Amino acid sequence: MATQSLHSIRTYPIHHQLRGTQKSQSCVTSPSNRVSVCGSSQSVKPTWKRCEYVDLHNVLVPYAKGLALQKAIVREKKALIERNEECPDTLIVLQHPPVYTLGTGSSEEYLNFDVNNPPYDVVRTERGGEVTYHGPGQLVLYPIMNLRDHKMDLHWYLRALEEVVIRVLFSAFSTEASRLEGLTGVWFGNKKLAAIGIRASNWITYHGLALNVSVDLTPFQQIVPCGIRDRKVGSIKQLLREIQASSDNSTPELNIDDSILIDITHGSLMQQFSEVFQVKLEQKTLPGYIFEEKQVP
Repeated sequence: MATQSLHSIRTYPIHHQLRGTQKSQSCVTSPSNRVSVCGSSQSVKPTWKRCEYVDLHNVLVPYAKGLALQKAIVREKKALIERNEECPDTLIVLQHPPVYTLGTGSSEEYLNFDVNNPPYDVVRTERGGEVTYHGPGQLVLYPIMNLRDHKMDLHWYLRALEEVVIRVLFSAFSTEASRLEGLTGVWFGNKKLAAIGIRASNWITYHGLALNVSVDLTPFQQIVPCGIRDRKVGSIKQLLREIQASSDNSTPELNIDDSILIDITHGSLMQQFSEVFQVKLEQKTLPGYIFEEKQVP
């Protein structure tokens, strides 16, 4: 049964409301600080549900392989529930090689290329939402969670995923990301930093969110991302450069290595995911599952 506190999770749409969340955080990250472990056992409550964490955040996993892994874990969880056994949540974090994905009802009118001659692979999936792009420099989170243990409400789940990203942008980069009414995702001004598309089977979630960290934004020009024509796509790296450019010219030029920026963002994502969903992350390897994977250079 879900806990009272998680049922009533408060979300924070604006910067000043987030200030109070900083007291419980055990690490402060900045573009000049590499994060190896972000989070504290002091903030993890004994009653929090266990969540197995598959860390592939520096690995390029082909989209089909990542989807097959998610579906295998969903089947495993359904079997555990049927046998009335413990069913921990699972979180997979990875990157994908360049690929365009379309949701169940996605329209090809949002593709600015010949679908028979695409610049990258095009995959239609079971998630909600329109077309998006995945590529190196983008952190993709696939939470596979039994919402019966949290809250059986997909709108709540979407807002909670947004909340994770909003807190990451504030805690790691002192940046005011926000939601936009009527739209799913996380935004900074007119630019979308995180796209979300989910599916649930018997209240077990899969698919998830993609956060643009240092990804090349050029491939987004070949599509209408998420079917939204009047807004742009941005990244954390681009955002930090724009903030610096608008500040005092005497500030040294921002030059962050992409791998460091990925590690900083990843560390903060893990902490904020744990706190928002009230889960205890336990790293897990996947014996017997072979990826055609490539380490991100």
